[in-house]
Amino acid sequence: MANTTSAKKAARKMRRRTEINKARRSQFKSQVRKVEEALAAGDKAAARSALAAAEPILVRTAQKGVVHKRNAARKVSRLAARLKAMG
Repeated sequence: MANTTSAKKAARKMRRRTEINKARRSQFKSQVRKVEEALAAGDKAAARSALAAAEPILVRTAQKGVVHKRNAARKVSRLAARLKAMG
């Protein structure tokens, strides 16, 4: 347990940031899932709009350091490739 005032504050900040990061990670996964479900359903228009909505969230999640930037870039790239392959 934290003893000093600064350590106690750091622990409070860490708990607060953990909650925010959990929410961001959950949103990241939800957006990816929406695109994948649209791709699986074969609905190209829905998949395109879902990907357009998901991409900024994936990039923002990476910028905030919740996931690695290459992880987010790889997800976007693979989803876009799958959308293009539906062609």
